[in-house]
Amino acid sequence: MHRLSHLKKMVFRGFWDELTSPIIGLAPMDGVTDAPFRYMVAKKGKPSLIITEFTNVEGLARGAIKMLDQLRFDKIERPIVAQVYGVEKDSYYKVALIICYLGFDGIDINMGCPMHKIAERGSGAGLIDTPDLAKELIRTVQKATGDWKNGITLEEAEIRPKIITALKKMQSKEAPRRLLPVSVKTRIGTQTNTSEEWTKHLLEAKPANITMHGRTLKQLYRGNADWETIAKAAEIAKGSGTSFLGNGDISSYDDAKKKIEDYKIDGVLVGRATFGNPWFFANSPPSISDRIETAIEHSQKFEEIFSDRKFFPMRKHLAWYIKGFDGAKEVRTKLMKTESSEDVLQILNAKLSPST
Repeated sequence: MHRLSHLKKMVFRGFWDELTSPIIGLAPMDGVTDAPFRYMVAKKGKPSLIITEFTNVEGLARGAIKMLDQLRFDKIERPIVAQVYGVEKDSYYKVALIICYLGFDGIDINMGCPMHKIAERGSGAGLIDTPDLAKELIRTVQKATGDWKNGITLEEAEIRPKIITALKKMQSKEAPRRLLPVSVKTRIGTQTNTSEEWTKHLLEAKPANITMHGRTLKQLYRGNADWETIAKAAEIAKGSGTSFLGNGDISSYDDAKKKIEDYKIDGVLVGRATFGNPWFFANSPPSISDRIETAIEHSQKFEEIFSDRKFFPMRKHLAWYIKGFDGAKEVRTKLMKTESSEDVLQILNAKLSPST
């Protein structure tokens, strides 16, 4: 194990320099890596870093207060990185300041989401086809964190008053004024593999880290992630001061370590292998009783954090937890109708013994 502080200092890296190698972190996933799920992952098997689900900069900059729910986090999650997406520079600037106020450890720009409604607007993976804009957005966020460090206020940045009021309710005292590292999560291309040229463009803006998913936008999540391509792009980044992570089709903790070694990258971000498995980063398979107890705890945490939300976003997590024993299908069917953590508790207590 070693620290990554040997990388060139021309790139501001912040917490990235303090991470031990290899890096094995939690990938951002829309609709999955919300605050309750991230809390459970941090508690059950601490990853190298955690990234939030993405937040739209245009919506939040225009006053969509509800989007602040996506930027809730607990100190147990540190180092915690806020991920954002969009195309407007002014909105990136304002939202970067909001993230600084809340005390995140870093900001990640989503340049990899393949969803049609996002990519067709030129954001997410659509930015791969507009490298000049992509570089401008990285530099805009870097400037915002510098301005934050130098004392700009939310009011001076013309952030909507109702957002400022909501921020102060979330957190009465602003976070320390410090630079935050800016990173990028992306794909190997849009229609075809353009990863090497795309990586060179990104490096011009000096991001702290690049994470590359081994599929094109066109592939969505079909086919296999191309790790050979990830390795070639990573080679370009070597010595630049920017660390390079891979992403896609990681099945286990051992598989993560093997991919890091085989493809000579600094680390990986893990996504779908963590579904119903917050123990992934502890590399410790859960017992059935672990699954049951954690499903209940996760449900209670969801209600604690999102007391004003409907319960149904929790149901998919419950389905992922409850498997691997006789009668699991029947229990999952009942859990898909739950409206509260109390419902979950009653179903699991009625059907299953914690000592199972």
